[in-house]
Amino acid sequence: WFVMLSLTGGIRVFVCTQPADMRRSFDGLCGMVENIVQQDPLSGFLFVFRNRNRDRLKILFWDTDGFVIWYKRLEEGTWQLPTDMKTQSDGEVSAEISTEELSLLLGGIDLRSVERRRRYQRSKKTR
Repeated sequence: WFVMLSLTGGIRVFVCTQPADMRRSFDGLCGMVENIVQQDPLSGFLFVFRNRNRDRLKILFWDTDGFVIWYKRLEEGTWQLPTDMKTQSDGEVSAEISTEELSLLLGGIDLRSVERRRRYQRSKKTR
């Protein structure tokens, strides 16, 4: 059977900036979510991990009654994550990206060449 990863706008996506050992499974990735990304693995958010060579990607998420891992290995090329564009001196261990950015990334689009058009954003001031 075939399972699709459904990406809706309301889901938060966190990318771990540190390479992950792709032998890690549910418990190991949950440990990285808690200790490195500093989020709750049971939150329902998507957590994206890549290996050092950037040719493998794992996404961990909680699906109301259990964890799911989505795993992809590229036969050619590498993943270009938005966090790879930052320098290690930034010290950030994770970054949040949009579901749209994750969809583009999974589709092979290099996000460095994508330009986001200016859009209205409501201010966060309370009334």
